[in-house]
Amino acid sequence: MMNTAAIRFGRRYGATTLPAAAATGALLVLSLSPSVAEAKSESLDVNAVKSSIADLIEDDAERRGDGTSLTGTFVRLAWHSSGSYMGAGCGGGSNGGLMRFNPEASWGANAGLGVAREALEPIKAKHPDISYADLYTLSGVVAVEESGGPKIPFRLGRTDADSGETSPKVCGLPDADKGSFKETTQHVRDVFYRMGFNDNEIVALLGAHALGRCHTDRSGYWGPWTFAENTFSNEYFRLLIEERWSPKMSHNGKPWDGPDQFEDSTGKLMMLPSDMVLIQDPAFKKVVELYVKDEDAFFKDFASAFSKLLELGVSFPATKAWYQFW
Repeated sequence: MMNTAAIRFGRRYGATTLPAAAATGALLVLSLSPSVAEAKSESLDVNAVKSSIADLIEDDAERRGDGTSLTGTFVRLAWHSSGSYMGAGCGGGSNGGLMRFNPEASWGANAGLGVAREALEPIKAKHPDISYADLYTLSGVVAVEESGGPKIPFRLGRTDADSGETSPKVCGLPDADKGSFKETTQHVRDVFYRMGFNDNEIVALLGAHALGRCHTDRSGYWGPWTFAENTFSNEYFRLLIEERWSPKMSHNGKPWDGPDQFEDSTGKLMMLPSDMVLIQDPAFKKVVELYVKDEDAFFKDFASAFSKLLELGVSFPATKAWYQFW
């Protein structure tokens, strides 16, 4: 007798196995004035902060001793802090450090990120001049760079809000599944196009799934995307193309009762429906295939797109000319 997951997948996709290579056709109320924020940014040793974050990741991984770390969680923190951007003049983005407050702290998409925010509190105490907004985004930068990824262009200057009053009224972060490949593909494009990204940048940003894993007590999904979840590489794209991905039907010997997801032949790796659209949509798949062949191209495109994401909606202090002394 088919379990619930099998029936649901059969209804949605009309098949129980999918080859991975297959393709189908508001002004913020801020706690610091811009001039004060600028002065603090100029006096801050960003490399010292980065070193403290790197040490935190390493020490935490050693304490865990199970192969997991804060690496993927910090990337997700930076991503979700910034991906709330709703468009010019519509609010959202990393400025304000708004995930410290409701509604963003309680958005379902941000479940589990309190762990990351709490982990960064000792860093904030050690480097009090850095804003939470800069700290949350910088943690993702450090996570990428320390895991073997590209150097991410980053600048300080985000300021902190006193409350979550200026957060978007609804969560604009992308969902993992919209019920069908067609609707999920369109949803992914709608969310990223709203933020000003093109198809190439969308694929590059989703390549961050090389890091970390999903947790049933957070997103409801389970498992890592790769066997090297603490290493930034193009492995996510290689696995998408080369592995055979099937609907997940069981977990630990019992019927899978979580949301629809896919697993590899070992049952140890996973892909979300929003990952699978990258090989179902021809335009997305073309970029995936490029990144499989050329990791340097992926690194270059990711660094540019991730830096762009982290700066959405941020008005940085103007850079003074070399001759300006006041």
